[in-house]
Amino acid sequence: MNRLSRLLSIIDTISDKTGRAVGLIAVPMIVALIYEVVARYVFHRPTIWSYDITYMIYGAHFLLGAAYTLRVKGHIRIDLVYMKFPLRGRAFIDVAGYLFIFFPVMVILLISAIDMAKDAYEIKEVSQFTPWQPILWPFKSLMGVGFFLLLLQGFAEFIRSFVLLVRGKEI
Repeated sequence: MNRLSRLLSIIDTISDKTGRAVGLIAVPMIVALIYEVVARYVFHRPTIWSYDITYMIYGAHFLLGAAYTLRVKGHIRIDLVYMKFPLRGRAFIDVAGYLFIFFPVMVILLISAIDMAKDAYEIKEVSQFTPWQPILWPFKSLMGVGFFLLLLQGFAEFIRSFVLLVRGKEI
């Protein structure tokens, strides 16, 4: 059990550190938005890059922070019925949810993100939203990283739920 606890601790640390670091990328997004608003409405000179930068930073912020959010139990859950179950009952629901919903969906999303990033790199895809037209493969690569981190943290949460279900106590 010591090795398992150590593995879970490593995964949690990865999620914690990435989540805290990713929280900081909201600052450049806010700066870009403020700059755009001032440039557009005060100086009547909108930028060609602000829209692309903000949606890419927000997307990275959202996807790379999802594992941290799972770690701190910040994702939306319908607790109305769930909380009425005993701990083992909740663990059973969690195990089933991870096995039949979370893992299949995450694997599909991860594979799709990897394929999208690979395709974007190979065809030198650029954004079509603005005249700036930044390359998209770095942004699409971050999608794969985010889904991988979420899958990794989901694995840790699944193990915790499974151990609770089998042993009746948390690790």
